[in-house]
Amino acid sequence: MNMMMINSTLPPPHNLNMFQTKRTTTFTCRTSLINNQLPPIFPPRKLLSSTRLHLSNLENLLKKQYQPPSTQQQLPIQTNKQTTITEKKPKNIIEGLDLSNLWSTDKKTKTTDEQMSPRHLKNLRRLLSKTAEYSPRNSLGRHWRQFHGCNYWKGMLDPLDENLRREVVRYGEFVQAAYHYFHTDPNTTQHDHPHQRHVSLPDKFYKVTKSLYATSSIQLPEWVCKSNWMTQKSSWIGFIAVCEDKKEISRLGRRDIVISLRGTATCLEWAENMRAQLIETEVQSEKKPKVECGFLSLYKTKGSGSNVPSLAESVIEEVKRLMEVYKGETLSITVTGHSLGAALALLVADDVSTCSLHVPPVAVFSFGGPKVGNKAYGNKITLQNVKILRIVNSQDVITRVPGMFVSDEFEQKLRSFKVGGFVADMLDEKTPLAYSHVGAELRVDTKMSPFLKPDADMACCHDLEAYLHLVDGFLASNCPFRANAKRSLAKLMEYQSSNVKKLYINKAKSMSVNIEKNISLSSSECLPSPS
Repeated sequence: MNMMMINSTLPPPHNLNMFQTKRTTTFTCRTSLINNQLPPIFPPRKLLSSTRLHLSNLENLLKKQYQPPSTQQQLPIQTNKQTTITEKKPKNIIEGLDLSNLWSTDKKTKTTDEQMSPRHLKNLRRLLSKTAEYSPRNSLGRHWRQFHGCNYWKGMLDPLDENLRREVVRYGEFVQAAYHYFHTDPNTTQHDHPHQRHVSLPDKFYKVTKSLYATSSIQLPEWVCKSNWMTQKSSWIGFIAVCEDKKEISRLGRRDIVISLRGTATCLEWAENMRAQLIETEVQSEKKPKVECGFLSLYKTKGSGSNVPSLAESVIEEVKRLMEVYKGETLSITVTGHSLGAALALLVADDVSTCSLHVPPVAVFSFGGPKVGNKAYGNKITLQNVKILRIVNSQDVITRVPGMFVSDEFEQKLRSFKVGGFVADMLDEKTPLAYSHVGAELRVDTKMSPFLKPDADMACCHDLEAYLHLVDGFLASNCPFRANAKRSLAKLMEYQSSNVKKLYINKAKSMSVNIEKNISLSSSECLPSPS
């Protein structure tokens, strides 16, 4: 179309309103009826750099040419044979032009919003609040043995079964209660009657029946032992609780007995952790099961005086008593622990599984547990029908010690090394540090969380609350963090604020969420278990 044809098709001034309504749908410079009065068109590369100037000139030009008709005159809306225009008339032509795609003034904001996970700030506010949001307690009923590991949780870990996720986090909260009670009063000793204490449990359907103490065999000078609680030989390390609510027993499908054990807290416990040599647990055994010296010391050593039995004696005595009290009922024994408590949980389960002829099913849920014994010891526990589920963070170095500080993949290669066509276990039973893990594994990863920094430090990767946060968001090894996670971020930000991404710290501050107030949270206000 040449310029002469364009001029011949210009509408008369009184039909300018019709031109306005037609141009509300599209704007193409090449076919516009006013191209002959625009500034010269630059090449496309210059048009983008001077867009604002062109639009300003266009607006000034249109204001000069276009005078709106009198309000008394109502011009009919032009109806085309092909198109019927029913759109509301804009105040001027500029408002009718869709120029939003020429440039974006909100790219930075859009990018920030896309980084938010969960996507909506309302959901983030819910995660930051300490308001309990309990997910439904699904009935385990006749299938409770599967969730307790009768088939070693086959087919339930990757992807993670929703009911199993809730059970794992629930047992993790029992360990949190053990931590909370110890740090509330670390000077407590077994001279106090166990029923005079009150351990606030996250699950109100359970009742504590026994306090547990661990004693170190490391000898220290008497004046050091009296200095402070950090060097006391016997320390409160956990408890035994039993489910007493009839509705909860019906939901679980059995009466559950929980043995909960906290992680390392005192100087002597740290010292015991360093005693990494393997020692035999059964002298007469041919395969010689062995465990770490320090773990066995804390488990077997008696305290000073007749009032402080060993952890092993306390556990066996109470389990036998509860089995007698609830004789005839369907029972289960669940041992749970974190770090040092996870190691002691294996020793407890080993003893409990053989303490009687009719022992209920025994399962272990451990978080961030180190290696405890050699391969022969693992085989021994497996033969005793103890089911073990280890929750492991790939970034947690504690799960790789003691023993050879190598990755699980490299350790497997050492155990299957071939020499002359024969498999030679480079970590055989004669090696002083021939440690081996036992049981099924639920592996999570700090890097999968959208809230935690990918380079989170060792303390964060081993933190129990971080573990529960990762389990809450875990769907499968090949899936991202689940968007409908329900566990509150309050404790995670309280304990690991330096490892939480600044984006969420800033969002929490902008939402006026005072994270520091959560320090006063008691274990009775324990965070909800996710679905």
